[in-house]
Amino acid sequence: MIELKNISKLYENNVIALQEIDLQFKEGELIILKGVSGSGKSTILSLISGILKPTEGEVIVDGKKISKLVDHFSANYRRKNIGFIFQRYNLIPDLTVEENILLPLIPENLSKKQLQNYLESALSSLGIRDKRESRVKNLSGGEQQRVAIARANVNNPKIILADEPTANLDAKLSLEFIEIIREMKKENRTIIIATHDPLFFDLEFSDRVVEIEDGRVVLCS
Repeated sequence: MIELKNISKLYENNVIALQEIDLQFKEGELIILKGVSGSGKSTILSLISGILKPTEGEVIVDGKKISKLVDHFSANYRRKNIGFIFQRYNLIPDLTVEENILLPLIPENLSKKQLQNYLESALSSLGIRDKRESRVKNLSGGEQQRVAIARANVNNPKIILADEPTANLDAKLSLEFIEIIREMKKENRTIIIATHDPLFFDLEFSDRVVEIEDGRVVLCS
């Protein structure tokens, strides 16, 4: 369970990103955060992941007040619980597919066998096993997106956050991404997607669409 209780977020110069947000996301739900750029969607994702802290209110995940954690513990929470799919992938171009996917596991001090098990599972689920030795800079946009999803999913996080995940994809690749999300939902992950892409607004397998406008919730269906 993820709870945002009376959340407000102000940036520098008193720029209001969020105002009095109250939301709950249940385990296993697929939620679409709908809104134009600058509406506050990405800020909500950053609060849930512990990257940002609210100006007012509390973020609670599984009964723990994430918004009260100091930076070190926020990073630890994020590493163990959150898989983040970024709009621009945030991959390291000169590293291989394998190296990029394994990056989140480096602090876990796992054995080589354990790392390989995680890696094989991630590569197989995204259909990119044949690309494992390729450098990311040599991949197509669709392939880079699959690597980004594999990296987000490699440690089996309970929560997947995706920020405008189809912004740099064409229609065909966007539909492929949606099918990947459909399969991930079957694993009972909590998935929250921030997007203004109409492809997501009528998905038959999503649980709710939450519309954000000027930092406020204006629709929750």
